[in-house]
Amino acid sequence: MDVASFTIDHDKLLKGLYVSRKDYLTGGACVTTFDVRMKLANGEPPLDVPAIHTLEHLMAVYLRSADSGIADDVIYVGPMGCRTGMYLILKGERTSEEILPFVAGTYRFMMNFKGEIPATTSKECGNYLEHNLFLAKWEAKQFYETTLSCMKPENMAYPV
Repeated sequence: MDVASFTIDHDKLLKGLYVSRKDYLTGGACVTTFDVRMKLANGEPPLDVPAIHTLEHLMAVYLRSADSGIADDVIYVGPMGCRTGMYLILKGERTSEEILPFVAGTYRFMMNFKGEIPATTSKECGNYLEHNLFLAKWEAKQFYETTLSCMKPENMAYPV
C-alpha cells in the first residue's frame, strides 16, 4: 500500500492542522497538501454531508478572495472522503504553523457568515440542494474554538 495518509494511525490522530504531503513538480516547484482535521477519526460522528458541502463552498470562496491573504497560492479546497475534515492544497513548501493564521481566519469567516451560500444554483453546483448553512457555521465554530484558537504542537504533527 503506497498511500501516505493510510499509514497515519487514525486511532491516535487529534483534531488539528497537519502537513499531509509535499509534492515536487517537474521544475522543482512544491505543492503542500494540508489535512484540516475537524473531527476525531472513528471517535465522533463525521461531518454531516450537507454541512461539509457548505463548508467546501465557503472555504473555496473565502480562500480565493483577497481577504484570505493567500488567494494566489490556493490550488484546491475539498472535503475528505471520510468526512472528518477538509483538504487544502497550496503552492509552495509550507508548514502548519505558517498557514495557521490563514486557516483560523477562514474558520472565523465561516462561523460568522451571513447571507446566501455562494454558488448554490443548479447552474453553479452539481448538488445545489444539499447544503446546511446552520450546521456548517456550528461545525466551523466548534473547530475554531476547540482547536484552531488554542493550537498545540501535537495538533500539527501526525502521531508516530
